Amino acid sequence: MMTRAIFFPFDLFGSAGTRTGVELLADAFQEMLADNKRERIATRARAYADKVRFEEYTFESLADYKDWRGQARTRVRQVLRQDEFLVWVTGNHLGALPIYDELPRDTLVVQLDAHLDIYNLSDCTSELSHGNFLLHADKPLPRIVNVGHRELLLRAEYIQKHYDAHFSAVDLALDRVAVLGKLREMCQPVERVFLDLDCDVFDPAYVPATAQARPCGVDPLFVVQLLDAVGAERLAGFAISEFDPARDRNDRCLETLMWLMEHVLLTKYEK
Repeated sequence: MMTRAIFFPFDLFGSAGTRTGVELLADAFQEMLADNKRERIATRARAYADKVRFEEYTFESLADYKDWRGQARTRVRQVLRQDEFLVWVTGNHLGALPIYDELPRDTLVVQLDAHLDIYNLSDCTSELSHGNFLLHADKPLPRIVNVGHRELLLRAEYIQKHYDAHFSAVDLALDRVAVLGKLREMCQPVERVFLDLDCDVFDPAYVPATAQARPCGVDPLFVVQLLDAVGAERLAGFAISEFDPARDRNDRCLETLMWLMEHVLLTKYEK
């Protein structure tokens, strides 16, 4: 299986600074691939080095944004038809909407996000935004499990209309092992799992570089535990969104995300 790493710096309708985050991650990702290619000593990177193809979109004018969702859907559809492993890095979380539009309906999406993107509160816009995009996705959606949200206001019966299951930061704090066990059980009968990482799922003590930072989040190594629960053989793709480098500290968050991306590649390809 080949990997298609696509950097899609979409940042309209929320978290404008995240476009720069995608561009920085794209540069760091290309540098990682180049370093691996130059290395003459055998390293673990050889497991994936010849299996990754890089692509980067640019949004330099208004015309580039005209059909952002349609062009992204077309590209995602092509990758899925070719049975490639998809790494999708976008600006705000709305840039992941084309993936939800195109994933086969038997896919299980494990969404790491501090927010449940179905907001309909009186002070929230009903128009498409990065806080309600699941309400605007093509139906039916794939099955979605949220992990790590800090939602306190939305009622359980409303959440259940849109999410197959959800495990809050409180659930993780009280019994992380039990949550991981339930996720493992949910993933076992599934052939395809897609991991969707919104950076605000992390506690700002670890990853402050996000516009919607919320306290009481998870630590980055929780993603490693989650990948183990999913199983490398089921993992069909990995998305990252909401990285705002203006809030980073000494590139700590950039390095964390790069480490996680390379760990995902090693998890997928190293035998």
